[in-house]
Amino acid sequence: MLRWAILGTSFISETVAGAIKQSDGSTLRTVAGRHEGRLKAFADKYAIPHAVTDFEAAINDPKIDVVYIGLPSHLHAHYSLLAAAAGKAVLSEKSLTVDMKSARDLVGGLKQHNTFFVEGLMYLAHPLYGRVTELLTDGRLGTIRAINGFYAADIAAFVNPAGKGTLYNLGCYPASLLHLVIQSAFGDEIFAARTMAAHANRNANDGNICDTSVSVRFNNGVLATLHSSDTHGMSHGFTMMGSKGSLSFQTNPWLPVAGDNILLWQPYESEAKTIVVNDPHDAFYHQVKLVERCIAEGCTEATRPSPRHADSLAIMKLLTDWEAACRL
Repeated sequence: MLRWAILGTSFISETVAGAIKQSDGSTLRTVAGRHEGRLKAFADKYAIPHAVTDFEAAINDPKIDVVYIGLPSHLHAHYSLLAAAAGKAVLSEKSLTVDMKSARDLVGGLKQHNTFFVEGLMYLAHPLYGRVTELLTDGRLGTIRAINGFYAADIAAFVNPAGKGTLYNLGCYPASLLHLVIQSAFGDEIFAARTMAAHANRNANDGNICDTSVSVRFNNGVLATLHSSDTHGMSHGFTMMGSKGSLSFQTNPWLPVAGDNILLWQPYESEAKTIVVNDPHDAFYHQVKLVERCIAEGCTEATRPSPRHADSLAIMKLLTDWEAACRL
């Protein structure tokens, strides 16, 4: 049984706590949070025996095997490195960080400590994405020519402004899926060979980017457009267009569910076909099982489709380049 500590008592920490409790290979030992009332309620709800206000004490507890970091994005690198230095496996929420320097420092530090780490892009752990990568490589799409993805959710009033806005809270989802698609279709080198142009609106209260779109041209001629907003929605979509047909998500690509997850394969010369990936568990459960499996196998990083360290860095580079392009 892997013994987990959860840092943070937000909605996302609750969701991960629920997934950990579903697994027969993990147990919740500790939750850490700043607000004692919320901390006690969280511990009571999930029957967690230890609740502490000191994050470092939770990390350094010798009876903890895995640390889940459910804190705002600007804190991910700091606490991930503290946990890795303490010899703990780490599941840290997306995005990896909010700037490239801390992202590179984090990955460099992980190599020194030789412990498991994965960025919490949980949707990629679901079996849906094993099927998606099969569809990208079985020839039915032909050559990928264009990609369109967007994610909008009305969450600006609920997120920490130090997390730097919609790009690092929501844009990381279509950005990470764009990366997987390009990598699966063309290999590792193409994703960094690109030009970009972007536009954005800013939040009047904190100056963070709140609505933004980016247009990307990869050097092999593939075009992509992505959009992210934290001022309206819930709305989501992702479509891949190839020389023979298109593949699009009919259900939420970023939240694969227990049950039916649906894709639409549209050949250009024949009728559309629905592709259903049914699974008894949601993406958060599969993310917990991914961590358990990787630790049991002695891995220091996940396997694809989940992000390896280099994949997380490539996604962060796109996000930070996107942010920079908004400022031009």
